Amino acid sequence: MPETARTALISNDIVVLGLIAATLGLVFWTSSRETGLWKKFYTYVPALLLCYFIPGIYNTIGLVDGANTKLYNPVASRVLLPAALVLLTLTIDLKGVLKLGPKLLVMYAVSSLSVMTGAIAAFVLMRAVHPETVAGDTWGGMAALAGSWIGGGANMLAMKEIFQVDATTFGQFAVVDVGVGYVWMAVLIFLASRAQAIDARSGADTRGIEELKQRIEHFQAQHQRVASLSDLAMIVGIAFGVVGLAHAIATPLSGWFAANVSWAKTVSLHEPFFWVVAISTFAGLALSFTRARTLEGAGASKIGSLLLYFLIACIGLQMDILALLDRPWLFALGLIWISIHIALLWTVGRLLRVPFFYFAIGSQSNIGGPASAPVVASAFHPSLAPVGALLGTLGYATGTGLAYIVGVTLRSLAGATPA
Repeated sequence: MPETARTALISNDIVVLGLIAATLGLVFWTSSRETGLWKKFYTYVPALLLCYFIPGIYNTIGLVDGANTKLYNPVASRVLLPAALVLLTLTIDLKGVLKLGPKLLVMYAVSSLSVMTGAIAAFVLMRAVHPETVAGDTWGGMAALAGSWIGGGANMLAMKEIFQVDATTFGQFAVVDVGVGYVWMAVLIFLASRAQAIDARSGADTRGIEELKQRIEHFQAQHQRVASLSDLAMIVGIAFGVVGLAHAIATPLSGWFAANVSWAKTVSLHEPFFWVVAISTFAGLALSFTRARTLEGAGASKIGSLLLYFLIACIGLQMDILALLDRPWLFALGLIWISIHIALLWTVGRLLRVPFFYFAIGSQSNIGGPASAPVVASAFHPSLAPVGALLGTLGYATGTGLAYIVGVTLRSLAGATPA
């Protein structure tokens, strides 16, 4: 994206960071107004949605260069995300999460299968409607996108290498990934504020979620205190200390798996980021059984949520609304694909009468992965963010294998020969 870099008005990442911080501050200041126009506005538009959408506008109009900024990678995704996971899992009520039951895992599994089904159905349908869209090596790009939509970026890159996807095709589907996947995330964030009404209409049993929220809120009230400098230093020290340790362990650990375990690449154990997310999540879980959990009373989860808001703003910087105009039929293909995913998952959710949260997090833990699933989960309640992190991490383990099945199937449908 060199051309974008030259035309962006702001290319200094420090300035972009200041812009993002000011934007978040403005959004939350206006959303805190108790009366007037802003009160009415935020009744319909969640603040979290603006934290994502406004940076997307900055990138689309060329104010910033989202494709080349380092704020998302490595700052937000490699540092702030794992730090947020530590602080949010630090305060988790694991027993309460387990009480959410097996239906949540069922929705996750159905989500993965619906992505696979959607890829094949969208390919066949588009071949009948507009054959040029699926001509050539489009099937390989779809296999790579399946890796992203079942697992994450590491799985997407794995599919690119396995099927030797052309760089141009891969780039086009990376745009579809952002343009379709992140728009769907925005829709879920928007609907999260209406989850109670959706659940009331569907007759879903939300007792497990409500009990978890109440237990977390009771714990927070019991240990609530004005944070001292010592408290804040402990919160920051634990969060970033674990992140540093996770990165220190992740590189040699992933290298060992890559060199010594033949099936490591199948489940992404050769990717350092997998281990960073896993170590941060499970370190936070372990700390939740210690006195460190009382740091919740000093605002540990609020700081974790703030880090997530920075992450979602940096994700928004990656979105270029106009980029899909270069090949609009691919956008249509992506829309058909994700619509099938949504329809199948929604149907199963209605049959099982699960809460809307199960549907949303089942979908986002696949489509978005560990980087954005906690964000969508926190839109329902901060205490639910670790649920998104756990399911999102699971996608890394399954994404490569399932996407490979999609790729082989699409290659056969396209009549292509193995490289």
